[in-house]
Amino acid sequence: MPKLRVDAVLVQAVIAGALSFAHLHDLAAAAGQSGWKAWAYPISVDLLLVAAWRRLRILRTDGAPVRAAWLWFAVALAASLGANIATAGLLDLDHVPDWLSILVAGWPALAFLGGTLLVHSPSPAPERQEAPALDVTEAADIERAPEPAPVPDAVEAAEFPALPASQPAPAPALPAVPAALVTHARKVADDHHARTGHRIDTDTLRVRLGVPAQLADAIAAHLA
Repeated sequence: MPKLRVDAVLVQAVIAGALSFAHLHDLAAAAGQSGWKAWAYPISVDLLLVAAWRRLRILRTDGAPVRAAWLWFAVALAASLGANIATAGLLDLDHVPDWLSILVAGWPALAFLGGTLLVHSPSPAPERQEAPALDVTEAADIERAPEPAPVPDAVEAAEFPALPASQPAPAPALPAVPAALVTHARKVADDHHARTGHRIDTDTLRVRLGVPAQLADAIAAHLA
């Protein structure tokens, strides 16, 4: 069974929060806020303090101005610290000054204003990176140039055995051409004829298909 470890920082935070809560309640009750209203004041102060601190962290992360969040954090901190000091014996709680009663009575409106501004303050929009514009000539070349047909590895790697030097070397036999490549080459040839009015030559066919010269001759033979 795991042992329970007491966090000294957490215990200190609970004690400090409870004392501050009690001081705010006592000050509100002394200022004429009785019943549930006296208990609502410390809750309002603590909530504004937490909301301002969370908003401050968000704005810092986004790189936005934090002056407004700091302002409301300081207001809530002053209300909490002021209640602690006022109840330390320096103020007669049986005869609270009129200005303090006015501050306590006006706190709900001030807290409501601060909470509303913190919640509804706009967050900075993330910067959008625009894609670079494509050149008109480059776009036209992309539309006109067809994709080269894939060439089988077996055809590119084909090697023809060399004959002895004493005998004249006959013309190498044309390599076999896949039917799919012939079909694609015929479409390229028809497109060339439609645009230029002339039949496509072997060199142009080799460049358009991106194939070796021997394979281009074999394809041209099929198209003849």
